[in-house]
Amino acid sequence: MLLNQNTLLLGKKVVLVPYTSEHVPRYHEWMKSEELQQLTASEPLSLEQEYTMQRSWREDADKCTFIVLDAEKWQAQPGITEESCMAGDVNLFLTDPGDPAVGEIEVMIAEPSCRGRGFGTEAVLMMMSYGVTKLGLTKFEAKIGQGNEPSIHLFQKLHFEQVAVSSVFQEVTLRLAVSEPMRQWLLEQTSHVAEKPYRAGSAEPH
Repeated sequence: MLLNQNTLLLGKKVVLVPYTSEHVPRYHEWMKSEELQQLTASEPLSLEQEYTMQRSWREDADKCTFIVLDAEKWQAQPGITEESCMAGDVNLFLTDPGDPAVGEIEVMIAEPSCRGRGFGTEAVLMMMSYGVTKLGLTKFEAKIGQGNEPSIHLFQKLHFEQVAVSSVFQEVTLRLAVSEPMRQWLLEQTSHVAEKPYRAGSAEPH
C-alpha cells in the first residue's frame, strides 16, 4: 500500500516502518524456517520471488504492511541498519469487496529473541489504530492456525472473539467490531505512539 510508504510509527517497544527492499534478505532468511512456514501457512519463496512479493505488497491498494523493529535496539545504536533491528511484521489485508471497512490483521514476531516481550501486542494495537484512523476500518478479523496458541491468546487479550473454526484449513477465525468505546480504548492504548516521516535506509530516530 503506497499510503504508508513514508510513515514511521514509533512505539515504546516497537517501531513500525514500511516494508522496503532493504528488509527483504532478512525476511527471506526468516521464512526458510519450517516453524514459521507452518505458523503463517506460507510456502518458501526464492529471494527473487521475495523481492517481487515486497514490491506487490508496497503497491497493492488492498495490503498494508509494516516491518516491526526492536525499538530499544533501533534507538540505542546510532547508524545501526534497520535490517539488524528487525523483529517481524504486521499486516492488514482489505480483501472484502463487499465491506471496505473490514481488515484482516496478522502479526509475526519472527526473531526468537524478540518473542514473549510484548512486541506482537504493541504492533497489533498500533496497526489497528492506524487502520481505524487512516483507513476507516471498523471491523478486524484474524485467521490463525489452530496450533498457534500464543497468537490466538494475543488477539483474545485484545478483545477479539472466536467466531469460526475450520477443520479443513485448521485455522481459527477471530473478529472484533470497533464500537465507539472500543475505538476510545484503542486510541488510549496507542496514545504514546508518534507518527514520523520515514526515510528509507535511515535507522536513526527522526
